[in-house]
Amino acid sequence: MLALLGFAMVATFMTLIMTRRAAPLVALIVVPVVFGLIAGHGLDLGPMMLEGVKKIAPTGVMIMFAILYFGLMIDAGLFDPAVRRLLVLVRGDPVRVVVGTVVLAVGVSLDGDGSTTYMVTVAALLPLYARLGLNPLIMACLIMLSSGVMNLTPWGGPTARAATALQVDPAALFLPMVPAMAVGVVWLLLLAWVYGRRERRRLGVLTLDRSAPEAEGLITVSTDPAARRPRLLWVNAGLTLALLITLVTGLVPLAVLFMAGFAIASLINYPQPEALRARIAAHAPNVIAMVAVIFSAGIFTGVLTGTGMVEAMPRSLLALIPPQMGPYLAPITAALSLPMTFFISNDAFYFGVVPILAEAASHYGISKEAIGSASLVGQPFHLLSPLVPSTYLLVSLAGVEFGDHQRFTWPWAVATCAVMGVAAALLGVFPVSG
Repeated sequence: MLALLGFAMVATFMTLIMTRRAAPLVALIVVPVVFGLIAGHGLDLGPMMLEGVKKIAPTGVMIMFAILYFGLMIDAGLFDPAVRRLLVLVRGDPVRVVVGTVVLAVGVSLDGDGSTTYMVTVAALLPLYARLGLNPLIMACLIMLSSGVMNLTPWGGPTARAATALQVDPAALFLPMVPAMAVGVVWLLLLAWVYGRRERRRLGVLTLDRSAPEAEGLITVSTDPAARRPRLLWVNAGLTLALLITLVTGLVPLAVLFMAGFAIASLINYPQPEALRARIAAHAPNVIAMVAVIFSAGIFTGVLTGTGMVEAMPRSLLALIPPQMGPYLAPITAALSLPMTFFISNDAFYFGVVPILAEAASHYGISKEAIGSASLVGQPFHLLSPLVPSTYLLVSLAGVEFGDHQRFTWPWAVATCAVMGVAAALLGVFPVSG
């Protein structure tokens, strides 16, 4: 019963936001409350929801100040010169920009942290997309899928969790998947090329004067001339570079890092309280909308965990596997990793489900390393889950709706997982027991 309610709760939420019958903010609060009451809970729903909000609070604080920081940098004109030069470099061609999105996202994703990838790549690419008029949903889709593929590195969360749960070397799970990851990247480059061609037909190619693009003074991404600080360009660039280096090294918690970065950027660029209030007011709609959704997601996950649905859902799926399918448990694990990691957290899947699958597979002569590698396939689809905080950061920075992003991206997320899974199966990573 709990498992059925859990699946119904997530499905109801997805249906409401993808059909635009309810805003994510409302659905994230109302849907879990309704299903929590159906599950027989009453006043105890309050502590569950509060616990979920507490766990997600650092992410909400980080997102709020990250949006304000990058908003200030855009207003000050930090990205204007870079966009001018990039437009010359890519010759105003949408194909080059969209394909370059995958290349940049794959490179930045090597650090294994989704939030870092989103902040760096969106900060670099969004002004360019805005200047060319490209669809930001394409950018969000390709960045997220690139992060999902590269998240299989040993220092990434999923591989580390799977290796710990199975008590094996992370390299034993990662190395067999490297060729499949390479195939996944090639697939994303092909997808980017196709979308780039579509955007080129829709928009054409932007023509620039190569001799003096800056002298024209027309190519900008900052919208308020009074807010620009061209004399502070290198100061802002140095501050942003220092912030990103600190972010990648993980020396300071992200929430604290962006709070400090915003404070310093404010003192440098807008020391007068009136000017700073105007900048905050300009970005307040995005900040409030995004942070409200993040804390609402805490209520959703709090109810899902507190009611026991998160434990019951994987058990019900495992019960559906008939004994005669035992020899095929490795590819079955790969297929299950999509819905499992979408409906429940990575922790619940890798620590609660994968060991059970590995134990069952051992009776058919299938190694736990094969099961561990197979369990990683669903990561590109996992990032679409409403339970993943970093995805809210991505859509906020990209300026797109969460439901629109899901509706646009999910077919390509499934396709990316399928491409990686088939490649791994053909290469013998997922053996079928005799």
